[in-house]
Amino acid sequence: MELSQEQIDNIVTLVTDYGLRIVAALAILIVGKWIASWLRSLFRKSMQKRKVDAALTGFLSNIIYALLMIAVIITAVSQLGVQTTSFIAVLGAAGLAVGLALQGSLSNFASGVLIILFRPFRAGDFVEVGGVMGVIDEIGILMTNMHSIDNKAIIMPNSQILGAHIINFTVNSTRRCDMVFGISYGDDIDKAKEIFRSVVEADERCLKDPAPTIAVSELGDSSVNFIVRPWVKAEDYWAVYWDMQETMKKRLEAEGLSIPFPQRDVHLYKTPEEG
Repeated sequence: MELSQEQIDNIVTLVTDYGLRIVAALAILIVGKWIASWLRSLFRKSMQKRKVDAALTGFLSNIIYALLMIAVIITAVSQLGVQTTSFIAVLGAAGLAVGLALQGSLSNFASGVLIILFRPFRAGDFVEVGGVMGVIDEIGILMTNMHSIDNKAIIMPNSQILGAHIINFTVNSTRRCDMVFGISYGDDIDKAKEIFRSVVEADERCLKDPAPTIAVSELGDSSVNFIVRPWVKAEDYWAVYWDMQETMKKRLEAEGLSIPFPQRDVHLYKTPEEG
């Protein structure tokens, strides 16, 4: 069966038309893949310069690459004349369903990304988050691992961390060591102040600048209370605090001053019936 010239022309036109579309689609795929790879590499280098966690960098770069390739594939398919509107709608509906099912995990993931980017704390920092105190071990994609001072494991969702007040005790190099000591009302205030000052100055861990604060803070029910506030390096805080409690008591006792304990005077009265 011989084809007419018109049929041959139609076949040539059809092949030429679809051939050009196929070539254009392949070109879009090749160029689009190269651009997506280049953008992924650029993103990785940017994150590495910011010293972002390697696991997070790889995870985010792969997500960016996947999204770019989806856009490239849709563009290439549309070049072939396929209607992509329904395809995009299906993808959108599937994405919405997955997002609703995993909204808690997505919230933790987004919070983890923000924590790593803005770095309110790092591994090894001693922090208080939402009333929980501990040392940061690892900042994960969904969870942050900590351990308490007595070495209990603490695992907190990232969304709870980002939504709470964060107190970082080690981010600054120095801390003020706040202590209160009381003496009896019968003791010499000036002598007590000199004792406190000499103990602080004798401890090399107490910094000269800023200068320590030593002053009467309160006339309590049973004692005259002093605030003693030297500045120390962050890593020396607890050692200085504990040592000062013992040293101050020994020095006050050696100098004849007393640390009073709460006391109450009780007066008994007899009624006329009791004689």
